[in-house]
Amino acid sequence: MLGRLNHVAIAVRDAAKAARIYGVAFGADISEAVPLPEHGVTTVFATLPNTKIEFIEPLGAESPIAKFLDRNPDGGIHHVCYEVADIRASRDLLIKEGARVLGSGEPKIGAHGKPVLFLHPKDFSGALVEIEEA
Repeated sequence: MLGRLNHVAIAVRDAAKAARIYGVAFGADISEAVPLPEHGVTTVFATLPNTKIEFIEPLGAESPIAKFLDRNPDGGIHHVCYEVADIRASRDLLIKEGARVLGSGEPKIGAHGKPVLFLHPKDFSGALVEIEEA
């Protein structure tokens, strides 16, 4: 079962700089920058009352975000993340229904310290979807 929207991720060249306006203009709590080498990104979160905005910047030249920014120099929405109760059960059901899981298909630990998987955008109306175990 699909849970709540956890966050919307925006790819940028400087995550801390991009998040700053959300803190100043909207009063959002802004996290520290956290490098996630396994995902090739550094993240900064703006926490809102009902969800979060994740700003992701490339961590190294091989980062998938670097490639995204090459195609979208001004940055842009990269993915949406939904919570699920059981990530492996959700993965298995999604695969059974024809969705494609990116990478090895095994969950990795994401920015919140919880297992995550990414799902192919062609299976979700052009949106890259991340699922995170709640």
